[in-house]
Amino acid sequence: MNTKISLTRSLKNNLIILSDGSNLDWADNYLTTGEINVLAKGIKNDVKSFVFPKAVNFAFVQILKEGEKNSQMNEEARLAAAEMLDQLEHYKISSATIINHSDKEITGQYLEGLVLANYQFLKYFNDKKGKQTSLKEVKVHSSSLRKTQFEKLACVLEGTCKARDLVNEPHSYLNAPTFSEEVKAAGKKYGFKTKVFDKKKIEKLGMGGLLSVNQGSFVPPTFNIMEWMPKNAKNKNPIVLVGKGVMFDTGGVSLKPTKNSMDFMKCDMGGSAAVFGIMVAIAKAKIPLNVVGLVAATDNRPGKDAYVPGDVVTTYSGITVEVLNTDAEGRMTLADALHYAKQYKPELVLDFATLTGAASYCFGPEGIPYMGNADSKIKYKLETSGNNVYERIVEMPMWKEYGETIKSDVADIKNLGGPYAGHITAGKFLEHFTDYPWLHFDIAGPAYMHKKTGYRTKEGTGVGVRLIFDFLDNY
Repeated sequence: MNTKISLTRSLKNNLIILSDGSNLDWADNYLTTGEINVLAKGIKNDVKSFVFPKAVNFAFVQILKEGEKNSQMNEEARLAAAEMLDQLEHYKISSATIINHSDKEITGQYLEGLVLANYQFLKYFNDKKGKQTSLKEVKVHSSSLRKTQFEKLACVLEGTCKARDLVNEPHSYLNAPTFSEEVKAAGKKYGFKTKVFDKKKIEKLGMGGLLSVNQGSFVPPTFNIMEWMPKNAKNKNPIVLVGKGVMFDTGGVSLKPTKNSMDFMKCDMGGSAAVFGIMVAIAKAKIPLNVVGLVAATDNRPGKDAYVPGDVVTTYSGITVEVLNTDAEGRMTLADALHYAKQYKPELVLDFATLTGAASYCFGPEGIPYMGNADSKIKYKLETSGNNVYERIVEMPMWKEYGETIKSDVADIKNLGGPYAGHITAGKFLEHFTDYPWLHFDIAGPAYMHKKTGYRTKEGTGVGVRLIFDFLDNY
């Protein structure tokens, strides 16, 4: 996270003043009579942003729209903050203090939008300083944002930025072994336990799904376990998070076609990045829940020993899978991780994967289809969290007819369904490896942006971290 954030009681700084425009009683404290007149006239003409240079600092005033629902109002605050970043950059502002004079408590959401919009991944530039945004520090002056709320927000922002970093890393750096090194380093820094299985251990366990995808690669797979088990945990049996960890996906022998289909496949580990970021955030925030993160990591390449269509693979669970397409590889690795989760006797399992193009076609970058057998209370809480952070989720049906499409003539199931509802048939495949309360989230649409949209910067978005942190914090 490249923006330092803190609470302050001082107003001796560049100010970002938030208002809904209905009441300007606060303005005498910051603006001259002439400036207040300019502000009032501008508000009448639907001007949303104002800049008032002072003798030493600036006063930026932003008029925020009201949404029909609190979730929309909160999102308007995040988007307004992203717009403000352009103003701050124009005037080369390095430090600013947010103060809220609107009737809505949106200070935290505004800070969230500003920090996430200011995120940069500059690791591989020689001229890092020349490309850095000017904003380095944001302070918050607020009587309503409690210290504990602020500290939790700082944790989830750090986790989101860590997830973005991993998605943005090129495969030339981030393969399965280096992902495991990142996991171990994060565990030491933030306080969660880590364990990594190497290829020999994976072979001994018989994780055939992971091993089959890895056959075409010269880089060995890893199986990564992250455990946050605080002494004051409120749940005896853990919540298990499973992330798809395909570090790069060529499609294997079923090679992806050209024209943009493979160019950004470094993002195919977005699910593992989400799990990583969530573990960072909850450990840093010391959330009192037992939580486990699992990632089966590999790349998918068409090497000389690559698995091919027609192969039958025996997964870790013993279930056999007929391979029809080697580009349906994520579900093969997830199958082993979902089966491994059983040993924890989990209270709930949530998996995250950039799994299907069908999910992306269904909702684009605006939503996440999810499905599974967890009870309605869990689903309601997750949908509420999705609205809270504007990572909205939509439940898909798991009708038995969809399961018919993955029946195989030569094995227990096949790894590809019919020509329709691919995101649901993929979910039906994963269902075979679960015997616990479980939900699957296909994040293929919002995990990676091809252009900046508001506070979602180009490339990795870290989607899933804010959603699940909010859910766990309110669990």
